[in-house]
Amino acid sequence: MEEMEEELKCPVCGSFYREPIILPCSHNLCQACARNILVQTPESESPQSHRAAGSGVSDYDYLDLDKMSLYSEADSGYGSYGGFASAPTTPCQKSPNGVRVFPPAMPPPATHLSPALAPVPRNSCITCPQCHRSLILDDRGLRGFPKNRVLEGVIDRYQQSKAAALKCQLCEKAPKEATVMCEQCDVFYCDPCRLRCHPPRGPLAKHRLVPPAQGRVSRRLSPRKVSTCTDHELENHSMYCVQCKMPVCYQCLEEGKHSSHEVKALGAMWKLHKSQLSQALNGLSDRAKEAKEFLVQLRNMVQQIQENSVEFEACLVAQCDALIDALNRRKAQLLARVNKEHEHKLKVVRDQISHCTVKLRQTTGLMEYCLEVIKENDPSGFLQISDALIRRVHLTEDQWGKGTLTPRMTTDFDLSLDNSPLLQSIHQLDFVQVKASSPVPATPILQLEECCTHNNSATLSWKQPPLSTVPADGYILELDDGNGGQFREVYVGKETMCTVDGLHFNSTYNARVKAFNKTGVSPYSKTLVLQTSEGKALQQYPSERELRGI
Repeated sequence: MEEMEEELKCPVCGSFYREPIILPCSHNLCQACARNILVQTPESESPQSHRAAGSGVSDYDYLDLDKMSLYSEADSGYGSYGGFASAPTTPCQKSPNGVRVFPPAMPPPATHLSPALAPVPRNSCITCPQCHRSLILDDRGLRGFPKNRVLEGVIDRYQQSKAAALKCQLCEKAPKEATVMCEQCDVFYCDPCRLRCHPPRGPLAKHRLVPPAQGRVSRRLSPRKVSTCTDHELENHSMYCVQCKMPVCYQCLEEGKHSSHEVKALGAMWKLHKSQLSQALNGLSDRAKEAKEFLVQLRNMVQQIQENSVEFEACLVAQCDALIDALNRRKAQLLARVNKEHEHKLKVVRDQISHCTVKLRQTTGLMEYCLEVIKENDPSGFLQISDALIRRVHLTEDQWGKGTLTPRMTTDFDLSLDNSPLLQSIHQLDFVQVKASSPVPATPILQLEECCTHNNSATLSWKQPPLSTVPADGYILELDDGNGGQFREVYVGKETMCTVDGLHFNSTYNARVKAFNKTGVSPYSKTLVLQTSEGKALQQYPSERELRGI
């Protein structure tokens, strides 16, 4: 749960969201923070002027960032309009997260309204602090943004799970820790107060006492809040607009902008989006599991590197001690090289551990947040954020698949010492083999769409991985005997396609390929299973295989 905390904090104030609202870009802001970062725009940029010019088709008009200086790449914050008399002239402040917040040019009038209901300056503009997308508010102001009740529910559960031990509500001075809660009285008691104020006799004997933690959960369970339409505040959401991807009420369908749009039942879309989010989480969960296993592998690599280093140093010291004084001076130089290689390997692996740990923490936090969102029973609130969460889950899953779970360093020390030279050549002593400058080629990839069989012939095609930088001098294609026996080479050459003739009819063959260069051979590709056509062979045993490279 702790890894989910960053998902629950406002990007402006850095604290837990308070009355969060959902921007059109799917990001969230506190109502008070949204009001703090409003900027007044010139009259020519008002929503009315946009609609009069025929350029606006929605309630919120995104500004042309080329005409504004709201966002600066130099300071990654917020700015005001340049060259307009209406621009704020007071210095801006910075929130804990580094977002510039403009104080109002004039003190706001005294009001008892909430931040969402209080009037906002005319032609106000707000810019999302996360994606830096700007928009001009219409006459509804902040009331035009839907409230994220699902996020509020997740924050409430998170804060209650982190709360301290529950205290007795009847202790007069220093409250003691509560031991029970009465579900009928809705009061937490310590043992002395329970015996004094809630004796187990008379009408109180029928009351049900539960542990404090269970009582806190039962207190938290409350009827689901009914979502109201932002355009028609007295109407509840009853349908879901597929085109706009938002819940709507029946008045929106009859007289609003959704009258000609495709709509579906709210409950059905709620279940559909929950199912989609759950399916996306399954894939991300597999990636997280692979990441945990990869971290174990990296930590084992650290131990293996250290063990190999100790073993290598011991061997090196034993050889160098036999070469007396002159060899001792050379020994120090060689040990320095080994230690440098040792530290380099450890640094690379530890840096990869640190990077993967941070990414896994972010992935786990997102997963926990999504699981908490799925627990919500508010269809409209869930649907307001489900699309954005599904995109984030898919994006995070894709980030794990771009070679992230491949070690960047091997555990072996590719060094060896030759102690056969004569004593007069001791000053020229050096490692015979340093790290191989030309590694083996990458494992070839069989192109399944081009591999096929025809009668008793099989055609196979392969290629080098797209990101491979090591050239291959040739390839070796191997097939078994069609009965699960040993593999044998059927082709050696530079071509990447080969047809093998003379196979048994109605037989299953396994094929694999590997690449080679002057340094060595690559690992085998994945094994491909091929089935020849059904038919009667002309002879009991296949004739000599003919190979032709294409």
